[in-house]
Amino acid sequence: MNLTNEKNPETAGASILESIGNTSLVKLRHIVPDDHADIYLKLESENPTGSMKDRMAVAMIEAAEADGRLEPGANVVEYTGGSTGVSLAFVCSVKGYPLDIVTSDAFSAEKRLHMESLGARLTLVKSDDGGMDEALTRNMIEAARVIQANSGGYWTDQLNNADVLHRYREMGREIWQQTRGTVGAFVQSVGTGGSLRGIAEALLKYDSGIHITAVEPSESPVLSGGKQGAHKIEGVGAGFVVPLWNAALVSDIQQVSTDAAMAMARRLAREEGVFAGTSTGANLIAALQLAKRMEPGRSVVTVMCDTGMKYFSTAQYG
Repeated sequence: MNLTNEKNPETAGASILESIGNTSLVKLRHIVPDDHADIYLKLESENPTGSMKDRMAVAMIEAAEADGRLEPGANVVEYTGGSTGVSLAFVCSVKGYPLDIVTSDAFSAEKRLHMESLGARLTLVKSDDGGMDEALTRNMIEAARVIQANSGGYWTDQLNNADVLHRYREMGREIWQQTRGTVGAFVQSVGTGGSLRGIAEALLKYDSGIHITAVEPSESPVLSGGKQGAHKIEGVGAGFVVPLWNAALVSDIQQVSTDAAMAMARRLAREEGVFAGTSTGANLIAALQLAKRMEPGRSVVTVMCDTGMKYFSTAQYG
């Protein structure tokens, strides 16, 4: 069964923002043992900037436009590990908003260059030895707060912004339709918590028995009740329980180390031809653990969060 979406030729000539979403779902054929349930990967690298964060960026901007929080030509402000910043820079460039991004040397040079190429102004917050932890996240948030206070711009504030949920619910509906209702489990790493929450809410409306697995870095297992620590899985593991996290939706939480996630992402490229980032490797490790326990005939769906092209300068591929 070929579980993919077909792009509609009637949309030719539409805004590039219309190309966000409706991404393919592919079955992994080499990396999954025969005695496991099938695993399908949602190829969010097909979005314009190569990341699922295009969905959240357009959701945050369009919701703020609709209710007047964001006025024409106003400045937009955000703190980000990179992919959200790239996606916001993309959306703001299309819509004509100047953008200030707070980011860090903890995240790939490719992401920073991509943001600048799309017109964003960057403020860099120094990390402790290149790792992501609670202190870095909170320092970035504070820097964004100061920029917003001084500029009077609109702060998208991704960790607290529930406007993203409807776009991720759409992603959940895509998954249900693409699997024709055979999805038995969904696995996703937790950054802001928006993607896991929105997708889970949509899937559980179709079938309340779907197993939802959250993934977090083993070096910083705060969702599991552990202590925060530094890790290098970009885009996940803020170091504290994020506001959009909803534990009631989640069946279990799996912890994956940075080294294991990087190794799995490299394996995914060599064995399946899927060139992805570190968080995708973490997703796949957790999906394989779950697929080993599941009954035949059901499928596990997880996410290719972004393309590996964003990580050449990091330990992932460097």
